[in-house]
Amino acid sequence: MTDAVPPGPLSDWLRREVPRVAVGDGPVVVEQISGGHSNLTYRIIDAAGRRFALRRPPTGMVLATAHDMGREWRFISALAPTAVPVPPPVAFCGDPDVIGAEFYLTEFVDGDVLGDEASGHRLAPAARRTAGLHAVDVLADLHAVDPDAVGLADLRRPGRYLERQLRRWHRQVHESAVPDLSAVDGAHALLVERAADLAPSKACIAHGDFRLGNLAVGPDGRVRAVFDWELAAIGDPLADLGWLLASWGRPGDDVPPTIPGPSLVDGYPERVDLITRYAERSGRDLATLQDELDFYVAFARWRSACIGAGVYTRYAGGVMGGRAEADGGAARLASLQRQAEAVIAALGG
Repeated sequence: MTDAVPPGPLSDWLRREVPRVAVGDGPVVVEQISGGHSNLTYRIIDAAGRRFALRRPPTGMVLATAHDMGREWRFISALAPTAVPVPPPVAFCGDPDVIGAEFYLTEFVDGDVLGDEASGHRLAPAARRTAGLHAVDVLADLHAVDPDAVGLADLRRPGRYLERQLRRWHRQVHESAVPDLSAVDGAHALLVERAADLAPSKACIAHGDFRLGNLAVGPDGRVRAVFDWELAAIGDPLADLGWLLASWGRPGDDVPPTIPGPSLVDGYPERVDLITRYAERSGRDLATLQDELDFYVAFARWRSACIGAGVYTRYAGGVMGGRAEADGGAARLASLQRQAEAVIAALGG
């Protein structure tokens, strides 16, 4: 489907503004490669056969404060010269009249995006442990980047990141169509209470959705690029690590992961291996880190439930369409309730 990225208007803009993209007599080729609940990603093939990636917002029920293409572009551009592997930026278009929304273009990075349990088998067994550990290395490298030094100082916000996040997502979840928010509210109250006792963390660039499903890895398991920067902020590094751990399901887990991913397959490292690696790479004390992470994993589960409420609302609003999507909405509702209940159990509520 190319309605969201019409090839003709895009090609006209590329011809005028981006000479490095070869536009011949006909339009460039546009192929959707991901989409649904988040920003949409397309493969663009120019007249010389070169590939680029285009990102634009979803087409329906978009929150006014979400899906900011300019913000994503700033993070990618700022990190491009650093050790953090991001898709090399090419061009940004802030004129929504070109294709109907703001968008940006990057070079296309080859690699396998392991977004679900089945994809975990695509990596050879010898590369699976590498994938988990190198993802943690990249995360620690991201957190080591000084936001001010790469031109992101103006994105700092007053107050503590956790407090802002707890307010923001609690407000948004109450704007959703979820019929029963008692578990979400109960978990929120416990998190607010515990957050007040935590020592402030040093502000860093936080990705906001760091997991294997947002990384491209090579056959050797090493990360080639980090994608999907729509939730990035100047925030708390342990919120990123907690998010990774909450999504890092392993065979035999009692509580399901926030997002069923490749780590449910045998051969990927255990969560304790990820924590140990992060401590080594970041220079944090391992024992202290392990104690703090109980809270951050619980926070990640609650935040996942709030995000799931937004996705459920899009299902309930008919944006997704179809019987299968309606069934998916019911599954989403059940999942967010399980995550909220797991937070209450973990924090002793």
